[in-house]
Amino acid sequence: MRHPGESAVQRRAGVTREDWGSARARAEIPDVAAAFLREQRLLVAGAADDGGRVWAGLLAGPRGFADAEGDRTLVLRALPAAPDPLHGLFERERDIGLLAVEPRTRRRMRANGTAVRAGAALVVRTEQVYANCPKYIQTREPTADPGTPGVLGRGAALTPRHLAWIERADTFFIATRAAGLGADVSHRGGNPGFVRVTGARSLTFPDYQGNGMFMTLGNLELDPAAGLLFPDWETGETLHLTGRARVDWDPGGVPGAQRLVHVELDEYVHTTGTLPRAWTPPGYHRFNP
Repeated sequence: MRHPGESAVQRRAGVTREDWGSARARAEIPDVAAAFLREQRLLVAGAADDGGRVWAGLLAGPRGFADAEGDRTLVLRALPAAPDPLHGLFERERDIGLLAVEPRTRRRMRANGTAVRAGAALVVRTEQVYANCPKYIQTREPTADPGTPGVLGRGAALTPRHLAWIERADTFFIATRAAGLGADVSHRGGNPGFVRVTGARSLTFPDYQGNGMFMTLGNLELDPAAGLLFPDWETGETLHLTGRARVDWDPGGVPGAQRLVHVELDEYVHTTGTLPRAWTPPGYHRFNP
């Protein structure tokens, strides 16, 4: 099924390839994808809550917690921890976007579909499974296990600490969705400072050259709801943001930017205990502007 939001963005961006985007992604899980997932200890997930707000969160477990059972079923033997905004959302089936990213090797893949809780696991029926290029991923490895999950803060306006955190970030994740077309989670990376804070409830980030599929921007074309997740690699804390995003086609002279994305925030949740508490220093990608 062709995605009308992706098609609209592709036309404006001058992408001329026919049927390019999520419509080309296969629903089946290739053996190489299943093997990659079994090696992961951390997945990024995205979904909309019952009010239509989109959040990005984390699923964590030992190697093997994510496994394929059949050609279109993933069983994730972990649930979003209680402080995570995704906690409790999968008591009934809903769209989910999943991203497995391995910073050490710069490998990543996405698996989108629907998910529902089954005991202590999530069962995912896949609709799109595909790999992404390694651009803008910073290499790093965990050096400590996660701590105890907990909420460190919640509110509408970001604190000075949160603003400084965002402005020094080299990585974040963004979740989007479109009615009838599913949810998606994508990685965004760059050198520290590539995300610019424009207020206590707003930020802007550049959209760099990618693969031209425009799955994130295509969803935003149809639904501005977005969820952002900023990891703190030094402390293991995570900052979950939800709000609305719009694309600005004037890059404004920002180095490497083809477009800008402006985000207006509705709420944040500041958590700890799902991300490993310490990581090696980053190796910045050579393509980072």
